Amino acid sequence: MTWRAGKIIVALTLAAGVLAGCARADEDVNTGRTVPFDLYTHCGIREARIGSTYFEAETPLSDGSGNPPAGWDNPIQHGTMSLNSETEAIFTDDAGHVVKFRARPDGSAFKHLCA
Repeated sequence: MTWRAGKIIVALTLAAGVLAGCARADEDVNTGRTVPFDLYTHCGIREARIGSTYFEAETPLSDGSGNPPAGWDNPIQHGTMSLNSETEAIFTDDAGHVVKFRARPDGSAFKHLCA
């Protein structure tokens, strides 16, 4: 693979993440169920889309410049998402990260995109 082809693949991957609402599960998650989840981290850890609902991180995480903090993969962190209720979800991964998410009251995605 050429360097240019690699850049195109990364750009397409990032664009797909943004279009998907920064993170999402491939299927609706039933309450009490844990599923594999790819959390979009490129803009920091701010939100996750589970089914058709957007959840926001209870404590958003970033390096201060809109990137994920040290120790997080970029642009995606592989892990699992547990939906504890219709309004609370928890992301965990093998690196020991734990992020609690709350459903956005209006269900919408964030209005801004990162560069």
